[in-house]
Amino acid sequence: MSGHVIAFCGGVGGAKLAAGLARVLPSEDLTIVVNTGDDFVHLGLHISPDIDTVVYTLAGLSDRERGWGLARETWNFMASLRQLGAEAWFQLGDQDLAMHVERTRRLAAGETLSEVTAALSAALGLQAAITPMSDDPVRTIVRTAAGDLAFQQYFVAEQCRPIAEGVRFAGAAEASPSPGLRAALGRSDLAAVIICPSNPYLSIDPILAVPGVRAALKAVDAPIVAVSPIVGGRALKGPAAKLMTELGVTPGVAAVAEHYAGVLDGLVIDRADADAAPVLRGMGLQALATDAVMVSDDDRARLAGEVLAFALSLEGGSRLHRRAS
Repeated sequence: MSGHVIAFCGGVGGAKLAAGLARVLPSEDLTIVVNTGDDFVHLGLHISPDIDTVVYTLAGLSDRERGWGLARETWNFMASLRQLGAEAWFQLGDQDLAMHVERTRRLAAGETLSEVTAALSAALGLQAAITPMSDDPVRTIVRTAAGDLAFQQYFVAEQCRPIAEGVRFAGAAEASPSPGLRAALGRSDLAAVIICPSNPYLSIDPILAVPGVRAALKAVDAPIVAVSPIVGGRALKGPAAKLMTELGVTPGVAAVAEHYAGVLDGLVIDRADADAAPVLRGMGLQALATDAVMVSDDDRARLAGEVLAFALSLEGGSRLHRRAS
């Protein structure tokens, strides 16, 4: 294909498809925009969990069995923290610490998160552009019956047990798109925007909450397609289905499509949900049913190729529908 591709993604699920896209596209033709609503400062260190998951996955360093962090990790630092009676609810591996320490050092020296991410990605041999959604702090807050919880407190410390009543993004109104995101959205050769199979509420919504992003997506002449993170009414990874249920939404591909109303031209779904394709078409979306579960590297590359082919096959009429929504 000719032209540039933007991929929006969060952590584990999104990183898999991002890795597939990086395999099938020339590095200069791909910009991966990563959610930073999960970022937080812990033990004095700036942690960017989704960025690190994407970087480690593309570099072939991630722990595939655990789904996060580095393969062959050791945990002596955490054991020492516990011995000292310090906070130990958020796991930081011995090797992984280097990423957080160097990011924190560079940020304190005046570099932006975009600059730091580019430098650390390059140091691990990556060529595809990986950029945060914003260099400004945006923090995902989950409203629960027990009160507001910062994302990592909800997700890691509380293991998503509290009943969610809503989600907001502190700082979003004052944030600006990162230079990488802004430049990619403004490219004259933009061929497609791919929303990876990440949690719509917790991973993609923070990106869309950055002022100007939704308007830019509505205006682009390139097709925009998402890959559903919900298969057969269940989330492949994380709390998406639980969160949807608690917010009064029936988990399913139709709910994903409805959530992205006005953003998408097409939705990629698993064959298990193929019978929902007519419903999606009734919502003005094109649909592709395929094997959407990625187990191997070949699965990632295959799905990436199918998603790109599907996006490029969409006619201009679907984009006119999106702009009118």
